[in-house]
Amino acid sequence: MRLSQVLKSQKLLWLVLALPGAWIAWRWAMTPESYGFGHAIGDSGDWATYLLMATLLVTPIRLVTGRARWTGWLLKRRRDLGVASFAYAAAHTGVYLANKASPPLILEEALRPDMLTGWLALALFAPLAITSNDASMRMLRRSWKRLHRLVYPAAVLVFVHWALAAFDPATAYILGGILAAAEIVRLWLERRPKRAQSVT
Repeated sequence: MRLSQVLKSQKLLWLVLALPGAWIAWRWAMTPESYGFGHAIGDSGDWATYLLMATLLVTPIRLVTGRARWTGWLLKRRRDLGVASFAYAAAHTGVYLANKASPPLILEEALRPDMLTGWLALALFAPLAITSNDASMRMLRRSWKRLHRLVYPAAVLVFVHWALAAFDPATAYILGGILAAAEIVRLWLERRPKRAQSVT
């Protein structure tokens, strides 16, 4: 199989995206006492955020580097990265619910700022993951792009949730700052041609 065919393989991509999940499951199975619910919740949440960052960084990278072939590859795989991010977020939520195993306690904690931001982010991401396919794009047409702009407020909620819930929020602040800077660059690059046209 040629390298170009390997890179185009969606199954291979999903195999790679599943590796962190397999690593989390393996560590939990091999060392249940030392790893446990806490680490599984933290690691699944981290990977959900890393993949969200990768999804959102595709457009700024594409705008900065131009139409290079590797950025085109990223652009074509962006939806896969977004769906994988939601899958890890869903796993993160599932492990948290299994750990608490008490609906009254879950409802009580849901009102805390650190938990509320997480639940709101998940609620915003769910319709994005469900509609991340060609059939939904054809059915929703222009509304699809408007719907998927919800990824930006959802990302803000994710980083607020991470900063409030983490024992050490430094990583959340650093990665959140990097993503914010990238989005500022994206907005500037997208609007620059419009300003140039208005001047000429």
